[in-house]
Amino acid sequence: MDIEKAVSEINELFFKENEGRVYRYLTDSMERPLLIKLMEYTKGNQLKAARVLGINRNTLRTKLKKHGLLR
Repeated sequence: MDIEKAVSEINELFFKENEGRVYRYLTDSMERPLLIKLMEYTKGNQLKAARVLGINRNTLRTKLKKHGLLR
């Protein structure tokens, strides 16, 4: 079995087992590490971080709070 086929089968199984939750699962698993790195990059400046993401600062604060990153 080649690697491409194996990855394809894993993805198919993942999609099947997580139907209806795939988008949320993936965004939740990527969002926290992204926010950690972004806050390091902006030295904790929420306004700058929100601008980098292209979102409102209040939305950023909500996401930081959700992931236990609000200081």
